[in-house]
Amino acid sequence: MKTIEKTMDHYIDQFLTPIEKIWQPSDLLPDTHSPDFLEKLREIRELSRELSYDFWAVLVGDTITEEALPTYESWLMEVEGIDQTSNNGWSRWVRAWTAEENRHGDLLSRYLYLSGQVNMREMEISTHHLINDGFDIGTQRDPYRNFVYTSFQELATNISHRRVGSMAHKKGNTMLAKMCGIIASDEARHARAYKTFIKKIFEFDPSEMMLAFEDMMRKKIVMPAHLLRESGGKIGDLFSHFSHAAQRLGVYTTHDYIHIMESLIQYWEIDHIRELNDQAERAREYLMQLPQRLKRIAERVTPSPQETYQFKWIAAC
Repeated sequence: MKTIEKTMDHYIDQFLTPIEKIWQPSDLLPDTHSPDFLEKLREIRELSRELSYDFWAVLVGDTITEEALPTYESWLMEVEGIDQTSNNGWSRWVRAWTAEENRHGDLLSRYLYLSGQVNMREMEISTHHLINDGFDIGTQRDPYRNFVYTSFQELATNISHRRVGSMAHKKGNTMLAKMCGIIASDEARHARAYKTFIKKIFEFDPSEMMLAFEDMMRKKIVMPAHLLRESGGKIGDLFSHFSHAAQRLGVYTTHDYIHIMESLIQYWEIDHIRELNDQAERAREYLMQLPQRLKRIAERVTPSPQETYQFKWIAAC
């Protein structure tokens, strides 16, 4: 961590965008000072009615996930080698990454408010709960495991936002499609950063990095929203309904999970890592065989229920 930190300015320049140059939510939403604002608002509301119930469930769930940024920043600031009390390279990275990610929830939340399709109070209660309930993903303070998680998760959110945007575009909702597409691009750029950190760690500490990767794959990567709940609900009781909606839409599926795993194995060149100890060699063997094993399991998985859960988030229109 200390070695990588020495070149952190380079990584910040490579993978993050200067504040004055990057897009802001107001760039993509109607200008409230514009004479045609009300006309634009009516257009948003009309086009929003064309989108399906599952679509809104997934979009709201994605938005809540993005809005829980305070939890993610505090989690990363606790990782070994990241000193939140100083201005070291890693803490600067975490703050800058958080600042970029924060725009996503702001943009989507404002769009949902304008759409007229969402019970904003219920959505805000779920967001409040998600931040309040904490964040346990089995990584503890270990940077290797945490960066495996962020590499995986940034790729997963890229897929979800990109597909939601594509569905919006097919319904003629070009504004929402552009929003989701630009957020997906951010997620892809951030994924490249965390993948690069892991690739660098493999150069310095290959055996421990291999063991950390294996450990995270054995545990399975859980989504940040796995503790989702509604008002009056219990921690985590909403995630399966959100996940089923995403599966039904094809926004994020078991096959996507496997594909991400395969892409990380390929990017980190797991089959070519050298100087591994015996335990790490066994971990490599497990990782190389895992995608095919999961594909066989996926073929036997029961499809998601077709009945639609009634989310409190979605307004009765």
